Amino acid sequence: MAVFQASARTVARAKDEIVVLDTAPTGHTILLLDAAQAYHRELGRQSHGVAPEVEQLLPRLRDPHCTQMLICTLPEATPVHEAAALQADLHRAGIEPAAWIANQALSPRTVTDPVLRARQAQEARYLQEILAGHHSRLVIEPWSEEYA
Repeated sequence: MAVFQASARTVARAKDEIVVLDTAPTGHTILLLDAAQAYHRELGRQSHGVAPEVEQLLPRLRDPHCTQMLICTLPEATPVHEAAALQADLHRAGIEPAAWIANQALSPRTVTDPVLRARQAQEARYLQEILAGHHSRLVIEPWSEEYA
């Protein structure tokens, strides 16, 4: 709850700032938001109310004028499928992701090594899956030696 409240305060203060909340690609984050909001509603009924920043967190996350949700993944089976599950959870929470980002992609690179070419061919399948089934806006971030 303390992390949730600190996040709510940070988001509430960010009028002209960018706040990045980096979470695991599972629905646990959304479940935490929903559970925390329900918990605070109950506390509000029993006491003197809920902090306004906590009360407004989920509505702000749902508002595309305040929040742009980006789903980041690797162009591989498990990460893409976990990210798709996250997107489904976000949809259930009324949050529409603005785009997906595929990190560490070999596709934009010219590779000659047979192992890297095989990986490049495999990741193309998952990049196409994102575009065809999950989101039409996809940023492909090429693999870089900085990731090594």
